[in-house]
Amino acid sequence: MQFAHDTVVALEFAVELGNTAAGASRSDLEELGTVEELAALLQQYPFTGRIDGDEAERLDVLDTRAQIRHLWTLDRDDAVVEVNRMLREANALPYLARHDDIDWHLHATSNDAPLGERMRVEAAVALMDVIRMDEMQRLRVCEADNCTGLILDLSRNRSKRFCTVRCGSRMNMIAFRERKAATAE
Repeated sequence: MQFAHDTVVALEFAVELGNTAAGASRSDLEELGTVEELAALLQQYPFTGRIDGDEAERLDVLDTRAQIRHLWTLDRDDAVVEVNRMLREANALPYLARHDDIDWHLHATSNDAPLGERMRVEAAVALMDVIRMDEMQRLRVCEADNCTGLILDLSRNRSKRFCTVRCGSRMNMIAFRERKAATAE
């Protein structure tokens, strides 16, 4: 299994966006609580086209985040319904584009479409590949207690269980303590 580079990039951004929510973020806090925090995220993942930098845009991005987080929990057939809805609502029309230092890749909205809409459509187009390749099991939620972090598992054996090393270490320590306590009894 190998996704196209632009699909992987879009899925990685979807995970990054999804993991800005309280309970999923590294800080365990809401990480898109202000327009400035959204601007900081966009510094890491630059989007071409219209960026308003206002509260309405931030709220739309939060709605996008909620939709992406929901998609990560769906089975394949239910994900199809949501992906199709997202594309339909945006009147998405796929086309090839090349800009900046990026070779030909897929766009499906105009550059003047709202940022949240462009994010939703980019995620939906990437998820089309995941669905068509029957690889929904690569999209998971962290198995650590009290964590809702999203996971994109690109490992060969599909074995990634935790969103971060921190979550994995924490759960390993809990398991170790439970084993130690069981042998002490």
